[in-house]
Amino acid sequence: MHYKTKKFFTNIRDAVLNPKSFFKKIVADGDLEESMLRAFIYGLIGGVLVLAFRLIGGATITIGSVFTALIIVPVLAVALLFVMGGLLMLISEITGGERDWEIAIKGLASVFFMYPVILLLNSCAFNCWSMWVISIFVDAWVLYMLYCISVYCMHGNRTNVVIIIGILAIFIMTVYISDYRLGWFMLKNAGATLACLL
Repeated sequence: MHYKTKKFFTNIRDAVLNPKSFFKKIVADGDLEESMLRAFIYGLIGGVLVLAFRLIGGATITIGSVFTALIIVPVLAVALLFVMGGLLMLISEITGGERDWEIAIKGLASVFFMYPVILLLNSCAFNCWSMWVISIFVDAWVLYMLYCISVYCMHGNRTNVVIIIGILAIFIMTVYISDYRLGWFMLKNAGATLACLL
């Protein structure tokens, strides 16, 4: 148990501080179940953290919110893993990287420790300004992680990856400067987004 806990925190440290070395170690070994379980557990942790944060903040906890935190959010985490896996495979195809679905899923699952952090950060937004700051920070971090996985894990051509990530960044910026940002914000924190309408 102590070894697994230490490995967990070591993986987080390496993924954040030394992504090149960390992602290069990821190989296909036929064990996708672990990646799916990891996404589910991180989703569960995220759901529980958001629920606890709202409880501390004085929000009313309903059966629906508990069901969402314990069931919906973890299932969405697994679904998000595969959606992002598809996007990563597309980027890899365009940039001349690996065409291995398992490596893509494992690379993404290895950074899913960020999922509960992202959920918690989004729930911390309390007005329109904080929603903007947190959302931009989170989206930039996700793009950076996608870059690291595409280059170091999937071995895509660095220049091509930068171009693709740049295109995704431009797309996200167009969302931010259009009215579609409200829908994007609403997915993250409905309460803070409503403040943007006042």
